[in-house]
Amino acid sequence: MSKNVDYIVQPGGKLTGRVRVPGDKSISHRSVMLGALAEGTTRVTGLLEGEDVLSTLGAFRALGARAEGPDHGKLVIHGVGLHGLKAPKQALDMGNSGTAMRLMAGILVGQAFDSELIGDESLSKRPMKRVSDPLGAMGAAIATAEGGRPPLRIAGGRKLHGIDYQMPVASAQVKSCLLLAGLYAEGETSVTEPAPTRDHTERMLRGFGYAVKTQGARVSVQGGGRLKACDIDVPADVSSATFFLVGASIAPDSDIVLEHVGINPTRIGVINILKLMGANLELLNPREAGGEPVTDIRVRATNLRGIRIPEDQVPLAIDEFPALFIAAACAQGETVLTGAHELRVKESDRIAVMAQGLKHLGIDARETPDGIVIQGGRLQGGEIDSHGDHRIAMSFAMAALAASGPVTVRDCKNVDTSFPGFAELAAHVGLAVKVQRGK
Repeated sequence: MSKNVDYIVQPGGKLTGRVRVPGDKSISHRSVMLGALAEGTTRVTGLLEGEDVLSTLGAFRALGARAEGPDHGKLVIHGVGLHGLKAPKQALDMGNSGTAMRLMAGILVGQAFDSELIGDESLSKRPMKRVSDPLGAMGAAIATAEGGRPPLRIAGGRKLHGIDYQMPVASAQVKSCLLLAGLYAEGETSVTEPAPTRDHTERMLRGFGYAVKTQGARVSVQGGGRLKACDIDVPADVSSATFFLVGASIAPDSDIVLEHVGINPTRIGVINILKLMGANLELLNPREAGGEPVTDIRVRATNLRGIRIPEDQVPLAIDEFPALFIAAACAQGETVLTGAHELRVKESDRIAVMAQGLKHLGIDARETPDGIVIQGGRLQGGEIDSHGDHRIAMSFAMAALAASGPVTVRDCKNVDTSFPGFAELAAHVGLAVKVQRGK
């Protein structure tokens, strides 16, 4: 059995120096997927070598794609073309990754063979009808477990046709799943989103030479094209950078530079929200890497203030809210989040788990159906159960910087899904964290 991992974090300290966090998880997933489906050899640098991305890579190896690496973020993928995948010998294990499972479903419905997608205990509770229903409308045959949960059993050899889909909830995973299925469908597949979400799939499809049409909130692809291999430099993940943005904002005398951070316009909600709270952030040396905008971010400690978070920023910061809740706990006044029901169906119910954890540390945090109300105050020490959620574990580790006593975070093994080496990197720039491995 795998061992438990806990973080024991001493209070106080400051974050200083320069650091490059691991590569963007969303872009890393997509570079493996499109690289495998392209014609020719794709070379990736800056790949996130977290367990989620390795699950995606393992699935494509099981489907007959060859790859060398990853080695220090370098991966060479020999693509088999859109129709070159082979039937896997067993179910494809997506581990903890909702992104991998939902996007893979879009690819696998277009294949000639049957397949099955499974995941760990957490992933097995996550909703999949949001992809299985629209894929079914395209002609796919997908069976789910009770309540629309994994595993997903996909029948191959189905003829797909394009649809014009109005998404009920803003979700980049659903949009990407349908666009990928659209590569295999007859005619045009269009997705209209109710609010902007990350557009890495559209950018990367264009990078691989596939035409994508964007008109306002509507994105379309025509079936029957080809993907041509290309080189990809993956920017540092803004979601992973967020823990340091918040940590340096709340820890007196902090001054840190985060290097080569991706600032895709669909992902900068966290920067916008922190600036509204009064954070001292400077974006330095803006440039482009592989079709994605990147920058270095300098952040210095400051007094944050509570705000009402604008709802138009919610989809642009959906993964960053656990860390933002820590910022709110340290801010002066009240922070109110609404319009974030999606947080209840992540790796955990992030609204409930964060509210519970903040209360343990002496903060007044009140859940609402689609958000939370947090009264800023003084964090105390205490013990937190992360419920196996990587982002909650890292957020509460950073909370110790502003706490009056030690913070123990239980069940941190899943941090490796998105940020391998988090504790070591955080310790390097000033977080007093010890990793305790149990039985």
